[in-house]
Amino acid sequence: MANLHQLVASCVIAMALVHGVVGFGSKSNHGWEYAHATFYGDMSGAETMQGACGYGDLFEQGYGLQTTALSTALFNDGAACGSCFELMCISDTQWCKPRAVIRVTATNFCPANYTKTQDIWCNPPQKHFDLSLPMFSQIAIPKAGIIPVVYRRVLCDKRGGIKFQIKGNPYWILVLVYNVGGVGDVVGVQIKGTTTGWMAMQRNWGQNWQTTVDLRGQSLSFRVTTSDGRMVESNHVVPANWQFNQTFEGVNFSTRR
Repeated sequence: MANLHQLVASCVIAMALVHGVVGFGSKSNHGWEYAHATFYGDMSGAETMQGACGYGDLFEQGYGLQTTALSTALFNDGAACGSCFELMCISDTQWCKPRAVIRVTATNFCPANYTKTQDIWCNPPQKHFDLSLPMFSQIAIPKAGIIPVVYRRVLCDKRGGIKFQIKGNPYWILVLVYNVGGVGDVVGVQIKGTTTGWMAMQRNWGQNWQTTVDLRGQSLSFRVTTSDGRMVESNHVVPANWQFNQTFEGVNFSTRR
């Protein structure tokens, strides 16, 4: 059955390439891999908000419902938050929507459940995507419940600059970094005040980064580094009179190599 499954998948991908549905151009150097996909919530996407990556209102932040939760094998303890994927259903049943490819951003976590012996899709070492219902519906009929897919990492095409939402208190600054272009997943953030040098921030959870240095009354700059080693610097993007719970926009990564 495994060989038949792979044969069907290979045929589907080959047909997609022939018809120009999926390309292996400069936007990705990653090949296709096998996984499965389910969905959670309803068509409103309300249950996809406030996920494990620390993002809040996904509509306000520009992600909308083009999102996915990742299984343990893909989530990487939150380091994969913000990464982007293309998915295509490869079932040889009536459930797949032919020639349909979706692009989603990782914003949530599909936790493992070690008490179950069935439906263990999010347990290691399974590679699994738990999509919003609107996105699942674009590649398959929801009645299917779970579908085999192929996926690959792609560059994130985001509008505008990287966003920095400042939270916390005078003794503990927490910065949510979102709307990140390029590969999308942030591995390092540095912050600099008017009177300080560059200081490394620590990942608190998801894409929330922290420092215990009191930077009130100072203009703030940021350096953001992603998993491919690229870095962008946003100088003085936060004015000296900043307040907690405000969001500021910096420089973004280009999606072009």
